[in-house]
Amino acid sequence: MDQDERLLHASSFGAAADAYAEHRPDYAQAAVRWALKLAPGPRVLDLGAGTGKLTATLVALGVDVIAVEPDPAMLTELRRSLPAVRALPGSAEAIPLPDSSVDAVLAGNAMHWFDMAVAGSEIARVLAPSGILAGLWNVMDDRVEWVSALARVSGSAAIGPRDTPASWRAETANMHLPKTGVAARFGSPEQAEFPHGQRRTAGSLVATIATRAGVLVMPEQEQEATLGRIRAFLASRPETAHCEFTLPMLTGVLRVRRL
Repeated sequence: MDQDERLLHASSFGAAADAYAEHRPDYAQAAVRWALKLAPGPRVLDLGAGTGKLTATLVALGVDVIAVEPDPAMLTELRRSLPAVRALPGSAEAIPLPDSSVDAVLAGNAMHWFDMAVAGSEIARVLAPSGILAGLWNVMDDRVEWVSALARVSGSAAIGPRDTPASWRAETANMHLPKTGVAARFGSPEQAEFPHGQRRTAGSLVATIATRAGVLVMPEQEQEATLGRIRAFLASRPETAHCEFTLPMLTGVLRVRRL
């Protein structure tokens, strides 16, 4: 994905902020605990916080969290749902916080949008010495047969290689590194994954997939065809056709320490 395409995808969520808040999953608490385990203190920045899915998990764990989000519609939804959280406009490339002001920076399904040539220095700036940067991704568990079939039917724009455990590790292993000659600001990566799930119906799972960037940027006719294909597949499967079910998922975590 080139820079222009990345920016188009990254900016697609605001128009779907309400649906994103309603349908996107939260994060496995065990994954968040592991992400924070090596942090030198309790202050956490949720960077690229969206509508607050990861923020809410951090709040539930009793963490001292600040949220930063660039999209005004997403930020409005976050402030509405979590009014007690300090939530600021800003981006990974321009973080509105002082130097050494947080002990960990977490990004939920967001680090792949960061320009780490710029964001790496900004994140390192706001982190305390030995602070932690962690990216978290919710992935569909395609080791389950019907989920694997769903991924094939959906196509890579809807369920891509970063969205399944078969390849998320390879896709994210170097996500903390700049793609230019800028020096890396973080040490060797650690990765781990944790069981997770989301209660869905066929209709609400289609709605969830419709909030993915690859679907949001599709031309209308292609989007309708893609979602119709997914809807027909779910209606044909005994696991998903007739009642509420748990979508098998994992929360994968990439964790690095500030150098």
